[in-house]
Amino acid sequence: MTVSKIPLVAVIGHPISHSKSPRLHGNWLKKLGLAGYYIPVDVEPADFAHVLKMMPKMGFVGANVTIPHKHLALTHADHVSDRAALIGAANTLSFSEDGKIYADNTDGYGFIENIKDHQPNWNAASGPALVLGAGGASRAVLSALIEAGAPEIYLANRTRARADQLKTDLGARIHVLDWSKASEILDGIDLMVNTTSLGMVGKPDLSLSLKNLTSKTLVTDLVYTPLETDLLKQANAIGCPVVDGLGMLIHQAVPGFERWFGKKPTVDQETRNLLLS
Repeated sequence: MTVSKIPLVAVIGHPISHSKSPRLHGNWLKKLGLAGYYIPVDVEPADFAHVLKMMPKMGFVGANVTIPHKHLALTHADHVSDRAALIGAANTLSFSEDGKIYADNTDGYGFIENIKDHQPNWNAASGPALVLGAGGASRAVLSALIEAGAPEIYLANRTRARADQLKTDLGARIHVLDWSKASEILDGIDLMVNTTSLGMVGKPDLSLSLKNLTSKTLVTDLVYTPLETDLLKQANAIGCPVVDGLGMLIHQAVPGFERWFGKKPTVDQETRNLLLS
């Protein structure tokens, strides 16, 4: 009698106790009646390569990777998706039976799907976008907007050199602005995205004047603690459509779950409520 293995998946980070991913994936496994486990694993950078090598032998079929391992994961992958290579980081790993590692990045997918979920008529090609921040999340958002057809993207970061590097890496559709100049173009953009940690609990608010922002601009914030950041509160008062960051966390998890466990989960209000509880 052959007993099939129960698939194991981990989310790897340092620290990792704050992660909402185990609750999210555990809920989907239960709702879909699937065998499997999704567990948090705290791994220090010095141990990451060794742990990754051992996971397929322990029965793991994949893993999510978060801070500070997203860039490191690419260097240990046998195969890398085009979008992960472009972004320069991986958040979703799949292990084959022979131990080979496939690295992907679903952050950009999650970003686009979150906007579509809340604003179904939104079209990236309808006008310029402004992206604030030049970290790893920004790279994923920029790549996704380029792929979705955004005609031009203004990019502002407090350290300009990092924004200039993103333009060099990602191409001519990106126009770098000094941080102090970003507020001057708000009346001419269709989408504004905050990819910085500003506005998060324990961090300063985003210090950007919104006096030129008009109600036609869709405003989204990748921060989801709090769910309504000061930026979204101000944009909402102006009459802008707004999208919070929680949905990106949920949607980016969908491709990995489907790959590992064989069924595509549904993203709905119940899922959001679970993570907010």
